[in-house]
Amino acid sequence: MSKITAAITAVGSYVPSFVLSNDVLETMVDTNDEWITSRTGIKERRILKEEEGKGTSFLAIQAAKNLIEKTNLDPKEIDLVIMATATPDMLVASTGVYVASQIGATNAFAYDLQAACSSFLFGLSTAAAYIESGRYKKVLLIGADKMSSIIDYTDRATCIIFGDGAGAALLEPNTEGLGLQDEYLRSDGIGRDFLKIDAGGSILPPTAETVANKQHYVFQDGKTVFKYAVSGMADVSEKIMERNHLTHDDVNWLVAHQANKRIIDATANRMGVAEDKVLVNIHKYGNTTSATLPLLLADFEHLFKKGDNIIFAAFGGGFTWGSIYLKWAYTKQE
Repeated sequence: MSKITAAITAVGSYVPSFVLSNDVLETMVDTNDEWITSRTGIKERRILKEEEGKGTSFLAIQAAKNLIEKTNLDPKEIDLVIMATATPDMLVASTGVYVASQIGATNAFAYDLQAACSSFLFGLSTAAAYIESGRYKKVLLIGADKMSSIIDYTDRATCIIFGDGAGAALLEPNTEGLGLQDEYLRSDGIGRDFLKIDAGGSILPPTAETVANKQHYVFQDGKTVFKYAVSGMADVSEKIMERNHLTHDDVNWLVAHQANKRIIDATANRMGVAEDKVLVNIHKYGNTTSATLPLLLADFEHLFKKGDNIIFAAFGGGFTWGSIYLKWAYTKQE
């Protein structure tokens, strides 16, 4: 019997229509387009407007529906929905459960997975394990975040970086040796103080004082996070190439977390991967946290060929980081 591997067989995506450009941000905080672009590579980001009264689940549902419509998938065939997110609709009640119900995945169980910007990467590992067990045939992994809900738009250190969006990937069994080949996932609690939201959790529950002090917004020590992210993403990507005897010529695509163009470039340089193999859409969406990797897959799906070697890399708060080596399982039909 052939070994079962977990392959991505379909992708979908969704970004809100409202565009928050660098030019608009110039009118909100003390910054400018040249400064933002040179340091991050970001030109604009998509925002789910608050007056719409919708949260992360809305983004996730739209991305899932996009995948379902593209593939004519019957949602009742989905066995599991994994919701990778750092911005759930609410505490306690699982966002993934609600999303599964709303898309008609009535035979699936669902839950949320939170590893900050590494959530989708870790979710890919988790989904693959379910498939490889032989018990599950169709796992829907969704990465979605409404980062605008936790950003202080008077804080120029964070408001220039993040955007809202969602992407989805369907994983199914494969016996051709395609799909997930290897993974190298890491974490270190040293990062707890450098990228976080102080209030709203069990340590510091919400009070009038925490709201007044703006402690429910993201805080980031940018220089420290940048330093760890550059070394972390580059190290694990190089490690997974070495472990699988891959040269830079063997790698077809680098799918890296879209946090900062300089971090992406540093990772590619360490791997020796040519610029035309490095997928980038940070200029359009900013950092969408759990959604960056699946949005890349959806945006560049037309370029992938069956058998392509793809290296995923991500870094997130906590700290969490890692790399996954995957062989692409299909060529998109025009």
